[in-house]
Amino acid sequence: MKSPTSAPSFAQLLQDFFFEHLMAQRDVSPRTIASYRDAFRLLLRFVQDHNQKAGATLALVDLDAPVLLAFLDHLEHERRNGARSRNARLAALRSFFRYAGTRDPLSLPIVQRVLAIPAKRHDRPLLGYLSRAEMDAILRAPDGDTWSGRRDRALFATLYNTGARISEAIGLRATDIDAESPTAAVHLRGKGRKERRVPLWKTTARLLRTWLNENSGPPERPIFPNERGQPLSRSGAAQRLHLAVDAASASHPSLRKRSVSPHTIRHTTAMHLLEAGVELTVIALWLGHESPNTTHGYIEADLAMKQRALDKLVPPTHPRGRFTPSNNLLAFLDGL
Repeated sequence: MKSPTSAPSFAQLLQDFFFEHLMAQRDVSPRTIASYRDAFRLLLRFVQDHNQKAGATLALVDLDAPVLLAFLDHLEHERRNGARSRNARLAALRSFFRYAGTRDPLSLPIVQRVLAIPAKRHDRPLLGYLSRAEMDAILRAPDGDTWSGRRDRALFATLYNTGARISEAIGLRATDIDAESPTAAVHLRGKGRKERRVPLWKTTARLLRTWLNENSGPPERPIFPNERGQPLSRSGAAQRLHLAVDAASASHPSLRKRSVSPHTIRHTTAMHLLEAGVELTVIALWLGHESPNTTHGYIEADLAMKQRALDKLVPPTHPRGRFTPSNNLLAFLDGL
């Protein structure tokens, strides 16, 4: 019989981490569960293939920092994951090892070495967004004579109006839309279980009313279903957008050189709000950002705003002096 003071096995720790810690105690979202699950699926397959150890026989000591570093390198070099994906997998592993340290104090040396693995720095490219003309062309591109085209028009208009993440949009139900009242709005459920209501333009509300009337049914039905009546998938939405961009590029050739995803529409909404003079704090609430600091990236992408700021400055007219290094280097350093 197992001693009540014996350390829990890795398998027991992993199950308790998901069922007790993440689900029962923290009540994290299904997306977080899925992300952490995928991280451990990849890790267990890696260990089985490279160290010939199955998940049922693993112990925490088999997952020390060198093994996890090799796994992260495998993600980057063999699976071609970027730094962001690598860091997301590392975050899942760190969360588990922090939990394991509270359950098995003897594992703390291993836990400390794992927690010392740094996240990888990566470039932060400027946000891509569409011009108003390009966005209008995409909104008009779906064929209004087909069922799927009318659905796509309603979906793209909702994405542009609300700045919703694609996961938020395809998760919408009929009860989440208030398109009948004078203050039409949509109820979005975002990251971290945060909810927000976003107002709708009259054109978007009218489009959604027409679409909901065409696809009547139970109140909990998905607003943007596939042909089987299930919510449209992320990949399905991206494919439909790709078709719309191809069609719109006939009138706007600039779209042929663009990589347009549903998230590009979210960036476009934010940039157009910023160009219209909406304050960053309001845009942050509109997009469901936890902090306005996240929204500052849109200022970085707005070259026109930077140019207006530059125009308010008077260029220097005094001649620049040439730097002459001081002989007293310590005095220089002390003066910094």
